[in-house]
Amino acid sequence: MAALSSLSFSAMNSQRKSTLPSTRYLASNSDIFGIRTDSLYHCVGVRASNSSSNMVIQCMSSVTDVPSVSETKLNFLKAYKRPIPSIYNNVLQELIVQQHLMRYKTSYRYDPVFALGFVTIYDKFMEGYSSEEDRDTIFKAYINALKEDPEQYRIDAQKLEEWARAQNSSSLVEFSSKEGEVEGILKDIAERAGGKGEFSYSRFFAVGLFRLLELANATEPTILDKLCAALNINKKSVDRDLDVYRMLLSKLVQAKELLREYIDREKKKSEERAEPQKANGAISKCLGQQLSVL
Repeated sequence: MAALSSLSFSAMNSQRKSTLPSTRYLASNSDIFGIRTDSLYHCVGVRASNSSSNMVIQCMSSVTDVPSVSETKLNFLKAYKRPIPSIYNNVLQELIVQQHLMRYKTSYRYDPVFALGFVTIYDKFMEGYSSEEDRDTIFKAYINALKEDPEQYRIDAQKLEEWARAQNSSSLVEFSSKEGEVEGILKDIAERAGGKGEFSYSRFFAVGLFRLLELANATEPTILDKLCAALNINKKSVDRDLDVYRMLLSKLVQAKELLREYIDREKKKSEERAEPQKANGAISKCLGQQLSVL
């Protein structure tokens, strides 16, 4: 099972060196899955001498009541106490670390496209999980651990999916000239991404855009260009992140196939071990019957 548990979402981010070694910096060139140390810490005083060992840098968090990554992970484990197979658990643990860093960026603000992206990734990843009820319980435990509302994620994702199914290539990118709940959501994102408010781009957001295009059957490459332009989103970042997403989907399919093969092999071995036991049982029963006749 070593090959199965090696599947990782770490490809979704690259690492940079930070001036604070204790901070794990997960980001790409567009600061996708990362959180900059200068957005978490604010230096309020420096005292230095000729000896570097005497230098003191005093920093304080610029965000109040921000839980640590370990606290978020512990909240998840407390909420869902049943064991999770390693092929799923390893990825979930990486995802929750990355999303924790996004969640507590000072520029973070929840939006339904981000939610749609996460729900899409989660549902794709958890396809084939042994229990649908457990899959839903894990989802709720995960989002609750981040101090957000799992029901809101599901409701907003469903709302955007239903809207997208009713769109076509033209209407999808013309949201700014229309009225409606989803159109209003997209207009708000466009304003914030254009610099009129807080907006934090992420790969979850990119996957959310991809899902809208998919459901609207907007397959022309130019439609994504137009949608990104309408939303004031960097198209190059979206292209790069969608390439990573497609690659991960391919790896997930391969990993799940390996898992199925492993389960089938173990099942076959178990059945083969059971055959001699059944034969021995039948022989013992037969001997018992003969002895009883005697």
